[in-house]
Amino acid sequence: MRAYGTNIVAGVSPRGASGDVDGVPLFASCADAVRTTGARTSVLFVGAEQLLAAIEEAVAAGVKLIVTPTEGMPVHDALKAKRLTLAADVTWIGPSTPGMVVPGQAKLGFLPDTALAPGPLGIMSKSGTLSYESGYRLVQRGIGQSVWVGVGGDPVKGVRFADLVPFYAADRQTRAVLIIGEIGGTEEEEFAAALKVERFAKPAFALIAGRSAPEGISMGHAGALVHGAHGTYSAKKAALEAAGVTVFGSLDAMVEGIVARLATPK
Repeated sequence: MRAYGTNIVAGVSPRGASGDVDGVPLFASCADAVRTTGARTSVLFVGAEQLLAAIEEAVAAGVKLIVTPTEGMPVHDALKAKRLTLAADVTWIGPSTPGMVVPGQAKLGFLPDTALAPGPLGIMSKSGTLSYESGYRLVQRGIGQSVWVGVGGDPVKGVRFADLVPFYAADRQTRAVLIIGEIGGTEEEEFAAALKVERFAKPAFALIAGRSAPEGISMGHAGALVHGAHGTYSAKKAALEAAGVTVFGSLDAMVEGIVARLATPK
């Protein structure tokens, strides 16, 4: 994150303050770090069982943006964290997220640099690996990102696709948005509904993983659960297309379609 240009001003360890780590001062608590440095964002690299306590500590310290890459957060803990962050007006990204990035400015998490470049496309993704490949291929074709948010694939999480629609609608750097989703859950359908409510005027694209997944098999993220017709590829595709979203059937088709729509004529 530091190598990318992110301003890391403090580290926190339960072992207590003990000098610094690679030039970054270490504090015994998030409150001490915020009080001393004025930090407003926290990236929590802690274990699943410790994540709720770390979120509670960050919220109590006044942090307003929390990013949690940790996988395997207990669902009941996630419910408590969701309720807490909403009540405190804190933006929580995660769990199970590679993070977020404003290309060319700051990275919170571990999205690969080779997939990043400033540009007009806002990306929201459930899948880390598929989004890395998508970002990399688009960057190779000259299409970078405005803001990239990995929302994660858990059933209970801080920020969902639909929550980000108003931001991307208002963001001047964003000319179009891409969601990288997957079968299971209702997040893509919620996104489609939010586009209609917002009267989203920018081009919207989608790539949904799991089109050929066998029925009745549990696979992928914790949130990738299909219940009857809900959460199936066809249901998501229908809801998105009804909201004006272009749904691509493959990674190659997605790259070519977005390049054709957004590439600047030479």
